[in-house]
Amino acid sequence: MQTLREGRWIFAVLLLLAAGSYFLLPWLAAPWVLLIVFSLCFFRDPDREVPVDPNAVVAAADGLVVEVEEMLEPEVVKTPMTRIAIFLSVFDVHTNRAPIDGKITYSERHVGKFLDARHPDATRLNECRTWAFENGRAVVVVRQITGLIARRIVAWMNPGDEVKKGERFGMIRFGSRTEIYVPAGSAITVRVGERVKGGASIVARLPQ
Repeated sequence: MQTLREGRWIFAVLLLLAAGSYFLLPWLAAPWVLLIVFSLCFFRDPDREVPVDPNAVVAAADGLVVEVEEMLEPEVVKTPMTRIAIFLSVFDVHTNRAPIDGKITYSERHVGKFLDARHPDATRLNECRTWAFENGRAVVVVRQITGLIARRIVAWMNPGDEVKKGERFGMIRFGSRTEIYVPAGSAITVRVGERVKGGASIVARLPQ
């Protein structure tokens, strides 16, 4: 219901347009009904079976893995980490989920552009929100990045909140990109081109 509430105004407008069109000519309502069905699919938020392995880092979003690379995490820990980038199409579930158990120690929004989320400069220039999840084992950073169509990042939690792995902490509306930064030395368990499910797919295992 939390996810559906984010689309309440979209549903209200589409329902009004469908009803108005139906009273003019019934067949005119068909495109609006299709958009309502699409919106319901977009705002779906299925439960997931979360891995119990304490070393496992789960995907923070559904989508396609488009990058796995070693790089400097520039905002929170500011040390070399492994970035796993996931592209979300309009057909993917857009709820974001905590990659590990722990506490949210950082959440900061940054204004920016709205390039296509697949653009090579999107991660650097687009509007985004950065999160840090920390426990006694590690700090994992997640960055929600807007896209050409996705222009609204929703935060459901705040710094200081305790989260369980796989717990929902926010969403991005209509196509976007989510990046997960895991500690250097983590065993990466996904590769570019692989599809993952937020809260369920293991993308890395923390160093022992």
